[in-house]
Amino acid sequence: MKIQRITYLSLGTNQGNKLENLQKAVQLIAEKVGDIHKIASIYKTASWGFDSDDFLNTCLKVTTYHPPETLINILLSIETDLGRKRKASNQYSDRNIDIDILLFDDEIIFSKTLTVPHPKMLDRKFVLVPLAEIASTTFHPIEKKQLAVCLKNCTDSTEVTLIDEKLKRPIPIAEKYNYIAIEGNIGAGKTSLSNMLSDEFNAKIILERFADNPFLPKFYEDKERFAFPLEMSFLADRYQQLSDDLAQLDLFKNLIVSDYYIFKSLIFAQITLQKDEYLLYRKMFDLMYKEITKPDLYVYLYQNTDRLLQNIKTRGRDYEQNIEAAYLQKIHDGYKNFISTQQDLNVVIIDVSDIDFVNKPEDYDFIISSIKKA
Repeated sequence: MKIQRITYLSLGTNQGNKLENLQKAVQLIAEKVGDIHKIASIYKTASWGFDSDDFLNTCLKVTTYHPPETLINILLSIETDLGRKRKASNQYSDRNIDIDILLFDDEIIFSKTLTVPHPKMLDRKFVLVPLAEIASTTFHPIEKKQLAVCLKNCTDSTEVTLIDEKLKRPIPIAEKYNYIAIEGNIGAGKTSLSNMLSDEFNAKIILERFADNPFLPKFYEDKERFAFPLEMSFLADRYQQLSDDLAQLDLFKNLIVSDYYIFKSLIFAQITLQKDEYLLYRKMFDLMYKEITKPDLYVYLYQNTDRLLQNIKTRGRDYEQNIEAAYLQKIHDGYKNFISTQQDLNVVIIDVSDIDFVNKPEDYDFIISSIKKA
């Protein structure tokens, strides 16, 4: 589990479309730093330390698992992405965006690249006013006083004017969804992504217990004989597991991530069972399906067949090594048909054929961005 830390950031701009500059910075911070929990109002102030256009300023409350040294580098890269060009001089100057770390939990940091709390925050009303708005009872770790008190004690006489415009807060995944189901073909990366999401968002995870099914190795040796007991045992186990774990959803309002959705039982049964077996199976499935909580988001990971076969070979499960491309295609066709007929299911399809979200952070960020936009 990654440890989430609270940081407060200050944003300022006095060039170009100032409101747009702030909103773009907010969006990039949500994508690259962590969840934004609060955004202060926007305040207009005269330029501080030099004569120029007025600034717009605000503050954010953010949770992040990045350590402070990594965090400052990410913020600097966001400034660069938004077009800021830093001057060699230490003198104050115009800027289209400025992002500063004000507080990082209750830590006191003195390093070559970073000082926290920000050494000048208590002298600047354009920082303290928006900061106190969203963190009035938070203590300054050096002054040992609440920020509301620090604002009252601030001797800065600069006029700070509230403006009407508001910034839009990107909604974090944990607020947007209670239950996310990750699905895909054999070897698509369902379990890997589910584990990564659980770690990222401190979510409860539900993993399919396929390894405990005694019929699975037998099925791959003799499909006709063991198809029905395999599918029935999977259905019973999936129903019991989801019923037990999702029962806590309404009580605790936790984000839950599963690496399967119970409808996969029907998809596989359509492929493996004889007609009379399937009709009996369908009666049992329909009774169970209407009792199961539906996911707020259904994520389908698509991988082409060649990549699936490669993944299956790499992970090395003996009983999977003889899986044929035609079988994988039938499974994909089953998922495709299911997705096309589910009008009330919130579905996002992500093609992961040419990416490696396990080993490449930028590919994982692409997955997260796709989920947030769903």
